[in-house]
Amino acid sequence: MKILVVGTLAFDNIETPFGKAERIVGGAANYIALSASYFTNCIDIVSIIGNDFPEDYLNFLDKRGINTRGIEKVKNKKSFSWTGRYHLDMNTRDTLATDLNVLEDFNPKIPNNADTPDILMLGNLTPSVQLSVLNQMKERPQLVVLDTMNFWMDTQLETLLEVLKGVDVLTINDEEARQLSGEYSLKKASKRILDMGPKYLIIKKGENGALLFNENMIFFAPALPLEDVFDPTGAGDTFAGGFIGHLAKSETFSFDNFKTALIHGSVMASFCVEDFGPKRLIKLKPTEINNRLQQFIDIVQFTHS
Repeated sequence: MKILVVGTLAFDNIETPFGKAERIVGGAANYIALSASYFTNCIDIVSIIGNDFPEDYLNFLDKRGINTRGIEKVKNKKSFSWTGRYHLDMNTRDTLATDLNVLEDFNPKIPNNADTPDILMLGNLTPSVQLSVLNQMKERPQLVVLDTMNFWMDTQLETLLEVLKGVDVLTINDEEARQLSGEYSLKKASKRILDMGPKYLIIKKGENGALLFNENMIFFAPALPLEDVFDPTGAGDTFAGGFIGHLAKSETFSFDNFKTALIHGSVMASFCVEDFGPKRLIKLKPTEINNRLQQFIDIVQFTHS
C-alpha cells in the first residue's frame, strides 16, 4: 500500500532536564515517515524546506524508501525552526521560539503518482492546508488520518470542522479531545467527535497510553514503562507513523487490526523518546522492534479465572 505524508520538516532546538540538543532535524513529516518506513518502503513525503536543510538527510530518507520528490526547497529562505524547554515531568513544555520561515508560504503541491495514495496522513498543519491536500487527491484514499492541535481549534475551528468531514481517523491528545468536544468525559467526548465525521478517534495520553474509539467499541493501549526518557519531541508523530505503517503492511482496516496498529504505534513512540530528536529511530533495528512488541504483549496478557 502507498502512503502519502504531508507535514513539516524542521530544525528543533531542545532542552530537557537531561541535556540540550540544537538544530536537530525534526518536524511531523520526518517522524511520521521515518517511523512508517520500518513497515513499508512505499512512502511519499510532501513538505517544504529552506536552503539550510541538509542534503545528506534527504538522501538518507530516500534510502529508507521515503520518496522526497514532493519536498519543495526554497532558495534564500530558512527552514521552519522550533525551540522548546521541557519541565521535569517531561509532559509539559515551554515553547521559547517558533520561526515559521518557509512554512509561512507553504502551499503543498502533490506530485503526479503521489496523488493516489492508499493511506493519506495529514500531519499537524493549518486546516486550510489540510483541506487543500484533500482536494488534490485524484481519488479518495482508502484511509485518511488527521492530526491537529488546540491552536487550530482556537483560530480555524470552522475550517477544521470541514476537514473532519473528510477523514477516517483523527488523532489528538486528551486535552484537545475535551476542547474540541466540550466534554470532560473522554467517552462522551469521543461520541461528539465521531459525530463530526471521523470513523475512528485516537486519544493520546502520553505516558498513560492511548485510547481507540469507533461508534461501538473502545480499546486501550498502554505505554511501556521505560527506564530513560530523554526527549518526548516527535513521540506523537512517531506513534502515528507506526500506526499507519502497520496498516499499510497488513492491508487490513478492521477494528481488530486497528488495535494491533495502535500497539505498533506505541512501540515506535517508546523508541523515539529514548534519545534526542530522531536519533534512536535512525539507528533502530527490526529485531529491537520485535522484542519490544513482545514486551507490550507480555504486559497486557492476563488470565481470567
